[in-house]
Amino acid sequence: MLLSISYTGRPATDLGYLLHKSPFRIHSFEQVFGKAYVFYPETTAERCTASLLLEIDPIGLVRNRRGPSGEAHSLEEYVNDRPYAASSFLSVAIARIFGTAMTGRSKERPELAETRLPLEARIAVLPCRGGEALLRRLFEPLGYEVGAIRHPLDTKFPEWGESPYFTVTLKATIRLSDLLTHLYVLIPVLDDDKHYWVGDAEVEKLLRHGEGWLREHPERELITHRYLKHQRRLAREALSRLIGDEEPEADEMAETHAREEEAIEKPISLAEQRIGAVMAALRSCEAKRVVDLGCGEGRLLRELLKDKTFSEIVGMDVSHRALDIASQKLRLQDLPRMQKERIRLIHGSLTYRDKRLAGYDAATVVEVIEHQDPPRLAAFERVLFEFACPQAVVVTTPNVEYNVKFETLPAGKMRHKDHRFEWTRAEFQSWANRMAERFGYSVRFLGVGPEDPAVGSPTQMGIFNRQ
Repeated sequence: MLLSISYTGRPATDLGYLLHKSPFRIHSFEQVFGKAYVFYPETTAERCTASLLLEIDPIGLVRNRRGPSGEAHSLEEYVNDRPYAASSFLSVAIARIFGTAMTGRSKERPELAETRLPLEARIAVLPCRGGEALLRRLFEPLGYEVGAIRHPLDTKFPEWGESPYFTVTLKATIRLSDLLTHLYVLIPVLDDDKHYWVGDAEVEKLLRHGEGWLREHPERELITHRYLKHQRRLAREALSRLIGDEEPEADEMAETHAREEEAIEKPISLAEQRIGAVMAALRSCEAKRVVDLGCGEGRLLRELLKDKTFSEIVGMDVSHRALDIASQKLRLQDLPRMQKERIRLIHGSLTYRDKRLAGYDAATVVEVIEHQDPPRLAAFERVLFEFACPQAVVVTTPNVEYNVKFETLPAGKMRHKDHRFEWTRAEFQSWANRMAERFGYSVRFLGVGPEDPAVGSPTQMGIFNRQ
């Protein structure tokens, strides 16, 4: 089995420092299951490729092994796809041979190890139990551009159909440590098997290697169950530690904070005015297919569903609890079939590229961006304007200048305890104009709510249209 990683920075041969393997010789490593080699088929200043080749010994794997009754293993133990198809053997080799690189450490190039780099990984033969669709659902939310070539079972017998094997290419601007970690976790998930016994230690591995990305991945439940070989007890423990103890508390706090924000804004019925303004903006854009990002409990979705102008409505949120509440409030189970076919709720994160968001007439981002940590705002911007790339985008956010008008809000406090920032009108317009120029949109601004001559309106709205 073969894994290749290419780097196109300058000098590209710095890849050797990041992997802790010199590009100018062949490295060999004895493994329990065979032998591994690291070599560099390409070493120029513009592009450098490191390849990890595993030679699996299928006979050695089962030699001297016996079944529970002492009988020898069947022929299947000797004749299988393990020598050439990427599997947990490759994950183990990545961890053992590139272990230091996986931790993000480099003695010679420490700053490069922490930098997002233009990288490309190629796996010669990868089994995808679930097909190309699952492959994309696993890697695209992490920001990868995925290329996949499916192989037939036998080129001489096309009537046998397609095999589960693909040649896969993954491209992203990403830290090398993140790329290796994603491969380590997701290769056996796609193979849906592991060659070794899975116990409590695997839960610790998954949580350690999934830190920073697995919790918000749209397929985290599938990843967890497959990684742990469908052992329910282990999967329950992993998911409980990943989200179970944190998410309900976080959601309950979010609900409490949302009620506090509503209480502050209630005297002027700002929530209703905001929804009305967004609906008017969508109608002015003549949108038919709309995705509401950060849909929460579905307030905007309810209004969209009432208007037959909108033929397809999608609500996405990172919180399972919020989506459950939205489903209940919208009474999705009781809707007539035609109505039910118009609306869909999906789980996902605004900071991961998601193919499901592409191709809509309009996207709405209502009181959401202020909940993003500033360092992650750049990822959100690309997800929304570059990858989803709708024809129109409607964004609303609080106008911090208006906060002085709320008598119940202490001076210097934000309206919601989960807000990471609140912008002035100048700050919001500066951000919106940068987004428009960078991604090919025009933008206009409207105030929502009563306008004060000095501090403006309580909510500010930007309406983006593709040029």
